Amino acid sequence: MSTPQKVLSYFRLRLQELLNSSFPEKAHDQNFIDQRSSWAANAYEGAFLSGNTVEQCNEIANSILFENLHFSKFDTIFQVVCNEFDTLMADEELWPFALKMFPVCEPVFSRYELTDDFAYTYEYDALYTELTGTIAIWIEENGLQ
Repeated sequence: MSTPQKVLSYFRLRLQELLNSSFPEKAHDQNFIDQRSSWAANAYEGAFLSGNTVEQCNEIANSILFENLHFSKFDTIFQVVCNEFDTLMADEELWPFALKMFPVCEPVFSRYELTDDFAYTYEYDALYTELTGTIAIWIEENGLQ
């Protein structure tokens, strides 16, 4: 990562990869991607010029790049689909079905205060149960389509 443009591209690709897999609702938000990538690249460069090690520079840049992107609603839905409904569909159908369930399950999340460490709280179990019920009801009413 020798030039600022290479650093920016590196962070843009890392962020895009995370958004594609865990935050599909943000995956096409170019303003968000551009801004976060630019901030991370500038932080990395500033940290490097201040004499930090490469590891420290990466840590600083990553904290900016991935801020508030540790708990994923989509990953949670996908986990519920894989754990609770995997016998109803082929493995290759799990991901697309979870994407379909994302807007269906969105209202469930609004009842919880979601933080980066939410998956490690007691409330996570209640959320998981509610999501399972929401998806089961949807399947009962609509089939797997």
